[in-house]
Amino acid sequence: MKNPLLVPEIRELLEEGNFEELRNFCEAGHPGIVAEFLSALPADEAWAALRHVGLERRAEVFNNLDEELQTEIVERITRGEVAQLIGEMPHDDRADLIKRLPDEIRDVVLPALAQAEREDIRRLIAYREGSAGAVMTSDYATLAPNLTASEAIERLRREAPDRETIYYAYVVDEQRKLLGFVSLKDLIVARANRRIADLMHEDVIAATVDDDQETAARRIQKYDLIALPVVDGSGVLVGIITHDDALDIITQEQTEDMEKLMAIAGAHEVGMYLKTPAWEHFRNRAYWVVGLAALGIFSGMVIHSFEGALTSLLILALYMPMLADTGGNTGSQAATVVVRALALGELRPSHVLRVVSKEFQVAAMMAVVLGCVAFGKVMFLTYWFQVDTAGFALTTIGTCIALALGIQVLSATLIGAMLPLGAARLNLDPAIVASPALTTAVDITGLLIYFTTARLMLGV
Repeated sequence: MKNPLLVPEIRELLEEGNFEELRNFCEAGHPGIVAEFLSALPADEAWAALRHVGLERRAEVFNNLDEELQTEIVERITRGEVAQLIGEMPHDDRADLIKRLPDEIRDVVLPALAQAEREDIRRLIAYREGSAGAVMTSDYATLAPNLTASEAIERLRREAPDRETIYYAYVVDEQRKLLGFVSLKDLIVARANRRIADLMHEDVIAATVDDDQETAARRIQKYDLIALPVVDGSGVLVGIITHDDALDIITQEQTEDMEKLMAIAGAHEVGMYLKTPAWEHFRNRAYWVVGLAALGIFSGMVIHSFEGALTSLLILALYMPMLADTGGNTGSQAATVVVRALALGELRPSHVLRVVSKEFQVAAMMAVVLGCVAFGKVMFLTYWFQVDTAGFALTTIGTCIALALGIQVLSATLIGAMLPLGAARLNLDPAIVASPALTTAVDITGLLIYFTTARLMLGV
């Protein structure tokens, strides 16, 4: 987010060389608020405002800048300045920064870092993108099981300035295998001579490095955790995912699901709308839209095959939009709730019969209500506007349209529920399959249902 309100004042201070005021400005507010103002500046001016601030505060503000601006700044400053800055950043954030840098810049930056920092970064960026290992931080507190509560508090007091969080301390053995955890509250209220082995909670909720990042984030959300430990295949503690990172992950995943439901391809990152060129927006949206528009020829073929029915009974054409809209709405509702339940882990593809049963019940009730609405609409419009009924009784036509609409509601709802479940069964993304394919499927089946019902009931 960029806030340009103070940009002229900041530039004026830079031109005057009034670094004391700039320092006061950068240290007075929350780092995120300061970063909002500096993000409206070019990279060289933003860095000029930051370089005279204390190193710790400089890293805090830098960490809140737009990712694009962070990259531009790193590409412009000296190796020594980069090393200082990265050394003060949280472990996971500095690994993310290094991943975003071009290879040639990364090859210059990494050798400037201390060996321990360099190895930590290389270890974190080696994990598969989208996995728990890729979003964890190696900045956490550990305790040995033989420590007393007072010894543990003293150790945490010494380590606190260099740790991202100390509210949970993880108990590990000599091989760093995760044994349990204790909270800061546990230590404070315990007797001073009580051992960690007796205080720790052994029922640890953890993730493995290969777990999906959304699964790990949902675990934090479900169990109200401040942080989630991450272990490797041997049970060795290698990192934690904090609650703020979990919130970012959930926001990103929800953005991705929402855009996929609307048939938008490409990367799904938060805050990238204005930064993405119009051509890329077009490319991300065009594939599904053009493909489904081409498939729309089948709808035209259905209408063409029932051209005689439309010619002899024009009133049928008046209710085609209502049928299509209602089918699309009910199908989209079913698809949305099923996709959401799949994303939250509430449903699995094996639940197909239970989902079909529930959605059929819901659709049946909606079909009755909407069928009555359609019947009333036919009677009202035909009475007031005197539409030609070609000799058919108005109640017969109304019943035909109401029945077709009810069947369409049932059909569209079941299609909307089945498509994401089928996609999940085939290991495809339910979100990207559900909405685009649903629209075309509902249109085609709706027209077939509509005209077939009219042919059977009215003989047209």
